[in-house]
Amino acid sequence: MKENNLKNKSFLFSIRVVNLCKYLVAEKGEYLLSKQVLRSGTSVGALVREAEHSESKNDFIHKLAIAQKEINETIYWLELLRATDYINEEEFESINLDAVEIIKILTTIIKNTKAKLVVSG
Repeated sequence: MKENNLKNKSFLFSIRVVNLCKYLVAEKGEYLLSKQVLRSGTSVGALVREAEHSESKNDFIHKLAIAQKEINETIYWLELLRATDYINEEEFESINLDAVEIIKILTTIIKNTKAKLVVSG
């Protein structure tokens, strides 16, 4: 159930990131930071999709751990966009809440999957 929730949330987050980048380019004339947040923000959903068809539990954990790093990097770029006034506080808080929710879900799934691996041998 949580993996499916993660799949949906990470896809919707990717849509938000794409729309944010379109806004940054069209309205703010910003091209450098937007490319960074686009790359890291959309890779989360792609990695979650890759994990769906992982070759093993360890591969599953590995792919989600990379997604966890990517969402953390995305949070950094969002913080930088806020600190440099490319997005306002309300815009930042809205998308950052989604990012934090995704990182929490990823962390829980990784932790639980690792615990199951230890128990099963």
